[in-house]
Amino acid sequence: MDDAEGRREEKKTREGMIISTGLKTVVEAIHASPTQSVLYLSGGASQAVAWLLSVPGASSTVLEAVVPYSRMSMIQLLGKIPNQFCSSHTAEEMALLAYNRALKLSSPGSPVVGVGFTGTLATSRPKLGDHRLHLSTRTSDRLWVSTVTLSKGLRNREEEDMVASHLLLKAIANACKVPGTFVSELTDSEVPDECEKQFSEDEELEQLINGKICFKVYPFSSEPHMSTAERKIILPGSFNPLHEGHMKLLEVATSLCGNSYPCFEISAVNADKPPLSTSQIKDRVKQFENVGKTVIISNQPYFYKKAELFPGSAFVIGADTAARLINPKYYDGDYKKMLEILIGCKKTGSTFLVGGRNVDGVFKVLEDFDIPEEFRDMFISIPEEKFRMDLSSTEIRKRLEK
Repeated sequence: MDDAEGRREEKKTREGMIISTGLKTVVEAIHASPTQSVLYLSGGASQAVAWLLSVPGASSTVLEAVVPYSRMSMIQLLGKIPNQFCSSHTAEEMALLAYNRALKLSSPGSPVVGVGFTGTLATSRPKLGDHRLHLSTRTSDRLWVSTVTLSKGLRNREEEDMVASHLLLKAIANACKVPGTFVSELTDSEVPDECEKQFSEDEELEQLINGKICFKVYPFSSEPHMSTAERKIILPGSFNPLHEGHMKLLEVATSLCGNSYPCFEISAVNADKPPLSTSQIKDRVKQFENVGKTVIISNQPYFYKKAELFPGSAFVIGADTAARLINPKYYDGDYKKMLEILIGCKKTGSTFLVGGRNVDGVFKVLEDFDIPEEFRDMFISIPEEKFRMDLSSTEIRKRLEK
């Protein structure tokens, strides 16, 4: 398609609001990629969302699209009053929030992209300032930000939104690593000011430890059923070291849950100890690579926070952990606080698969504890005959030290 034909087709698109063949091809390629996205858009680029949703397959790509258009909506999204509502920094922050949101909503192990857009385009009244737009995309290893100042008076609002939508769709295509041919509608003077940052694995882990990103998935498992799994089954722990008991426990738990995605989870941040270093994290991750099992590195040591990070998941825990979850002692002695936190976990759709463990020298299972009635359906017992292994990582470390 030459430039003249492309412009004619785009003109038809503007007049009939029907996606052109060229754009449809790009959107189909985006939907065919494994990348899933969350979009936060304010002040323009609305047609890009329509294009994405009008082509079959959008549900596999677009996890969520939010338009924080009012001042208060933007403040609530960002959690603060920004220095400027329309700026490259705000677009960058929106993309990071969208990235973390996409991590929580995405299919297990899928790559994700967070998209942020903020613009001040033509309105029904003349503007004193520039007509400009800022857009940003964030993936696991890349942050990209672009600013474009549009020529004032050259286009009406719909035409400026069309330009913004083209630029946004192109940015999403680039983040999804899919090819696409775009006819630029920018003039020679409207040169995008672009900035790109690439992150190493160490930098990404530092961002996780510091709370900038919520978790990182290492999808080492290649089992074919993973892509259609309905929920995650997560075995949290320090895995220092990973041993056969961990592997067997997750295997048994998975067999009890049907269509699910089994994975291990390590919190880089500990409630009572210093956070793990990036080298410690990488050493522990290597264990899972060696056995071909997926592991998630998060920054939440508490189960009620894990439940918020991984809604709808089944957490595999030992009876000793279950005992702590229902003991007010671990909630500052406040029974009401314990109930509120467990109710919050239940609202996320989380459940707990409980395996037998030695507690104060006695092997105990879930049935040995008095679970509050309103939470009994959250806790599922792993029968002793299906799994019992008294060896712990602590005992293995002691043996290694000897």
